[in-house]
Amino acid sequence: MKKLRLFGTNGVRGTFGHSLTINLILDLVHSLGTHYKQGHIAVGCDGRISSPILSRVVQATLNSDGCEVSDAGLIPTPCLQYSVKKGDYAGGIMITASHNPPEYNGLKPIASDGVEISRKDEFKVERIYWERDFIKSQKCGLTHSLEVSWAYINDILGIVDIDKIRARKFKIVMDFGNGVQALVAPILCEKLGCKVIPVNGMVDGTFPGRGSEPTAENLVQMSSIVRESGADFGVAYDGDGDRSIFCDNLGTVLWGDRTGTLLVQYLLSKRHPKAEIVCPVNTTSILARIAMDLGSRVRYTKVGSVEVSREMVRRRALIGLEENGGFMYGPFNAVRDGAMTTALMLEMLASSKSSLSSMFSTLPLVYQHKIKFRYSNSALIKEIIQKCMNHGNPIKIETLDGIKIWIDDETWIMIRPSGTEPMIRIYAESTDKDLIKSKVKEYSGLINQMLKEN
Repeated sequence: MKKLRLFGTNGVRGTFGHSLTINLILDLVHSLGTHYKQGHIAVGCDGRISSPILSRVVQATLNSDGCEVSDAGLIPTPCLQYSVKKGDYAGGIMITASHNPPEYNGLKPIASDGVEISRKDEFKVERIYWERDFIKSQKCGLTHSLEVSWAYINDILGIVDIDKIRARKFKIVMDFGNGVQALVAPILCEKLGCKVIPVNGMVDGTFPGRGSEPTAENLVQMSSIVRESGADFGVAYDGDGDRSIFCDNLGTVLWGDRTGTLLVQYLLSKRHPKAEIVCPVNTTSILARIAMDLGSRVRYTKVGSVEVSREMVRRRALIGLEENGGFMYGPFNAVRDGAMTTALMLEMLASSKSSLSSMFSTLPLVYQHKIKFRYSNSALIKEIIQKCMNHGNPIKIETLDGIKIWIDDETWIMIRPSGTEPMIRIYAESTDKDLIKSKVKEYSGLINQMLKEN
């Protein structure tokens, strides 16, 4: 009998007390302790209500497996990942559900190189879990406190042009969404000479401000403050601080892959000529055009930061990005990192005399749509995908992850199930505004009809 998968797109997640039970956590952590071979493990957590109790359970279970634990406490995910990379650790465990609603939580296991464990290692952990092939320890490990934020901040400062950034005296609006990046990113930006205007800056696991996921719809307050204050830009983070969504000086919120494309253009021109770029298949087509113009090429993966980061490590690529605001800078760490991305954005702006809105206006114009549909019956997913594949007369269909339907050479619609929550997602892009609007309506209608009938 085929075993159910525990891992989704990014770690193991669920609603705490329901799909994510204490018993599941205990056995999962025993599996990870076995996988890490009783090594030294760093543990951190985001600000969710259930995170403190989960952190205690995780640490005690690792100790019972003979693992020594360093407790980093409340910390952004990329900060913990960097500390694992720089320290003498067998791995790490971040307790977080990233952008998911407050009732969710989860575990994100980190390998000794500071990157999420590979898909291959996920299957190894799942085998240990289902076979209950746990390590039998004759010793009990100890737990120590770990302070890593200052070393992390100082190392970011060491990788960007501090003097150039400080000379510009930027004013920025930072919407932390009541997430843990409120503990690190503003300190970094103040050290870079920025005037910081904080929004939703109190860590609160219920995410009362605008929710844990930054979207164009819930960043209206940040955009308004940017315009009213005359700030150079705004930046918003998700619950665990690894993703960043920017708005320009006019208050226009920008999709993550468009921001990423601008950063890629800067890095290829100023820092890393012809460097290879890794990104998921749902990324804007503009990126490939910009990369080709600068003598570079793009390598595509399935959706998910694990896919991008592990491909970067395999290829020794320096740059990776996602459409959701994840940006990976390999020379620092091949993981998405909201604070590091903000520092690179500041350096890019400091190297130009143009405003962020002016810089974005130089990119080719495309129209993007992103929609999600909640489902209650996962058995419908295959039927929905198949019906969308058989619909219309596309010029080609890609199946690397879900389906990517090409209407013409500049118009595509991608449909895939979410790997973190019961959602079907549509991503769409075209240079033709009316065409993509029509096609999104068409395929959305197909999906809605099937969901209502079942």
